[in-house]
Amino acid sequence: MRTHDPVLVAPDAFKGTLSATEVANAIARGLRAGGWPAVDLCPVADGGEGTAEALRLGLGGETQLARVHDPLGREIEASFVLLDGGRSGLAVVEAAAASGIALLSESERDPFAASTRGTGELIVAAARAGASEVLVAAGGSATSDGGAGALAAIRDAGGLEPGTSVVVLCDVRTPWERAAEVFGPQKGADPATVRRLSRRLDRLAARMARDPRGLPLTGAAGGLSGGLWAELGARLEPGAAFVLGALDFDARMRAAHAVVLGEGRLDESTMEGKLVWEAATRCRQAGVPCFAVVGERRLDAFAARMLDLQMVLEGSSPEQLELAAARLVSAF
Repeated sequence: MRTHDPVLVAPDAFKGTLSATEVANAIARGLRAGGWPAVDLCPVADGGEGTAEALRLGLGGETQLARVHDPLGREIEASFVLLDGGRSGLAVVEAAAASGIALLSESERDPFAASTRGTGELIVAAARAGASEVLVAAGGSATSDGGAGALAAIRDAGGLEPGTSVVVLCDVRTPWERAAEVFGPQKGADPATVRRLSRRLDRLAARMARDPRGLPLTGAAGGLSGGLWAELGARLEPGAAFVLGALDFDARMRAAHAVVLGEGRLDESTMEGKLVWEAATRCRQAGVPCFAVVGERRLDAFAARMLDLQMVLEGSSPEQLELAAARLVSAF
């Protein structure tokens, strides 16, 4: 067995259970236990929860705290990251940190009332901490307000300093007008509320400086991405591709013997530009063997062939992930 080339371990978080770092560490322990000591750890994210931590670990940086408001207007403490100790002028704000669905109990979910105001407050805090470019990871929100709350918070703070730019990292390609239909139900909206949300987003789009309707990526975080694009001139980027680029995934992948990916559920949504799809596609194009350890596999045979993973094993706890990773070594 040739073991001098590293295996690149690049999992996303298992949402609600394990962070990307915890998954990566468990897989690494399993690979080493299976007899493959050379491991390159690269926890990743797709623009949703965990994006700030993945970029902080990969690029260096410091976490700062700010007092903001949660989706229902309650004051909370939320974090953002200044990359490279603030020297690069880059900050990372996660919508999930201030406006996330995980901040609400199931009975509190109300996508019509939920506001992105706290995300706007975090953007302001990051800019005041010295960031000239704020990366906003849009996934994981409880909101469908088209970014109205965030934009109001930025206006109330006197706006951003001239020269401050915003880049939204989108975990989905959904356009603005489909945001309520696609994501409203998982945020607690019944069919009638979905219709109300769609009408509200339509009215909001008509009043904005630029019309976000019909454009891919503008529906992320219930239209937060589209609102920031329309009113602040934010640049919209597919989150998975951005994070992989920032972490130098392609060069690390080509230097690896194989790549092991991971995510909580491998299903049809994976095929819509999620992290595993993006990374597996790059591996296939480069001719690097690619494997995955996932919490749950729900792909049909056709989708699995399209993804072209060499092997997919399941494991939901750190111990199960270790055992699965140890089994992978025999396939290298």
